[in-house]
Formats: sequence, C-alpha cells, structure tokens
Amino acid sequence: MQRPNAAQLAYGSATVVLATVALLLLSRTTTTLGITVISLAGLLLGLLVAVTMPVRPASVKILDAVPAPPGNEEVRVPTAPVGAGADTRTGS
Repeated sequence: MQRPNAAQLAYGSATVVLATVALLLLSRTTTTLGITVISLAGLLLGLLVAVTMPVRPASVKILDAVPAPPGNEEVRVPTAPVGAGADTRTGS
C-alpha cells in the first residue's frame, strides 16, 4: 500500500471529525459505550474515504495534461517598453 498523499489525509481527517460530531449530535448519546462506538464509526468512515479516494499517478505531469493550441507553436511574452525617455529623467 502506498503512503497517503496530502489530499487523502485532509479529506480523511475532515470526514472523521465531521462524521463523529454529526453522529454524536444526532444520537444524543451520553454513555461511554455509545460515544466509543460513534467515535470508532467516524474513524472507520474517515479511513474508508481516505483509502477509496482516487490518486493521480506520479508520472503524469500537469503540463502534459494540457494540450497545446493547434498551429501556434511560438509563444510570445509581452515585455516592458524600453526607451522613450526612460533614461532622460531627472531626480527632481
């Protein structure tokens, strides 16, 4: 099994917290056994979310996923204008 990435850890942790709080509020249990069962259910649900979340392969690069525009191989980048009085200013 691969190590979980940051998104899997974040979604799994958020699921554990939100599911546990929601279940505790909805069940209104006050017993130790009920709280333990609900906590374990939230933990299992978070683990299920983290494990079943689709993972992007490491070999796919973001730039490879975006196709280049057809027929336009050269990319022009605008630059700042040079000259036109830029060197004739005084410090006053």
